[in-house]
Amino acid sequence: MAKLANYYSMAVGILAVVVCANLISVALSVRVLPLHPYLKAQDKPISNIYDTSNYGILQLNNGLGTTPQMGWNSWNFFACDINEKVIKETEASFCEMNKFQNVAACFIRNSIAKISFVRGSIVSDENTNVALNVLTADALVTTGLVKLGYDYVNIDDCWSEMARDSKGQLVADKKTFPSGIKALADYVHSKGLKLGIYSDAGAFTCQVRPGSIFHESDDAKLFASWGVDYLKYDNCFNLGIPPKERYPPMRDALNATGRSIFYSLCEWGVDDPALWAGTVGNSWRTTDDINDSWASMTTIADINDKWAAYAGPGGWNDPDMLEVGNGGMTYEEYRAHFSIWALMKAPLFIGCDVRNITSETLQILSNEEVIAVNQDSLGVQGRKIYAYGPDSSYQVWAGPLSGQRLAVVLWNRGSKASSITVKWDVLGLESSISVSVRDLWKKEYVSENSRASFSARVDAHSSEMYIFTPSATYSSS
Repeated sequence: MAKLANYYSMAVGILAVVVCANLISVALSVRVLPLHPYLKAQDKPISNIYDTSNYGILQLNNGLGTTPQMGWNSWNFFACDINEKVIKETEASFCEMNKFQNVAACFIRNSIAKISFVRGSIVSDENTNVALNVLTADALVTTGLVKLGYDYVNIDDCWSEMARDSKGQLVADKKTFPSGIKALADYVHSKGLKLGIYSDAGAFTCQVRPGSIFHESDDAKLFASWGVDYLKYDNCFNLGIPPKERYPPMRDALNATGRSIFYSLCEWGVDDPALWAGTVGNSWRTTDDINDSWASMTTIADINDKWAAYAGPGGWNDPDMLEVGNGGMTYEEYRAHFSIWALMKAPLFIGCDVRNITSETLQILSNEEVIAVNQDSLGVQGRKIYAYGPDSSYQVWAGPLSGQRLAVVLWNRGSKASSITVKWDVLGLESSISVSVRDLWKKEYVSENSRASFSARVDAHSSEMYIFTPSATYSSS
């Protein structure tokens, strides 16, 4: 018996060593982020209503996504419909941008080769999509949006030929990208920007171009050789293979290239990616596609809110791109859209035509104080914490920021203007705490000593956004 016990002890010891070795191997193969910044002593959580316990520590091994990504994407405004009209209008009206920036933008009009087209065919060395992305990159620079953090210029679907070449490689569409993606990436990089591209974890993309499933290694190497900085990876024609099996191979392929490429999963929230994608990508779509309407925007905000506890530095919930400026909502609705996306730590991807951006749209997208909430180093997703009134249309959304501050959005989803009140207990604050209140849209302090509650009148389908700072840390500067 004693001998048997000894053998048993030895076996247990050997098993422990093997398990320990395997755990060490796994730890070395995956980048381990530090504990969620929420857990730092100087930013001790105010309340468990801002729970982040489901945030995954193991993330994609590329060091990206410490704050939500920002930039521009082609799909919401252009989809696949890029044609001569777009380019001619760009040529004719691009210099109008100097009405809210500077005349330096106008040199671009003269420095880019003149473009002439015959419908259905290209008769110059330039082309629609290259010109579009070049001018979009320039517009991001000349409007000052790049300085605010919008640094990705992302080409969505329809950039490739309808089939792979004889070597099985993806090829840029020769009619719309005759210079190739690498030349475009070089141009974008020369402006201090980054280039994003699109593919699909299926046999075809959503617009029936070649997908990347079973071609992950070759496609990742190709993207890296072109200088691509971002991959949006869609979910069409997926052959019925579960997302948990289809998305990790591209993660591994991107890691193997040695180039840091942001990996954005566009799985539409079908298989609840917040539960598993933290170890796969830098962000994951939690919802179906957004459209430019109040109903779509509010529905998507509510769906994304469900997964707040799973987001954090290195991996973000993605409720889809911004529709601000596309014309389907009012100014007040767009301002609410931008405020809630910023609070939710959503990726901020402009989806309008920045070459023809209006002053109102630019005012929304360039609000530095709202952007700062989105990019705050604490990295905790804000969420809906209270709702009351008719159909629960008077809502309080909030989230903690670094420095013991709170970002608070009072959102009126009703059809009439109303006063909305938030009480301290809802926010997780002691009633005796005094806070300063800064209005992020007025860009001024509206209270220096609020206690117990705060109220503001909010227009229908609009929101007001504030930062609450405990008086002990408040500085009027």
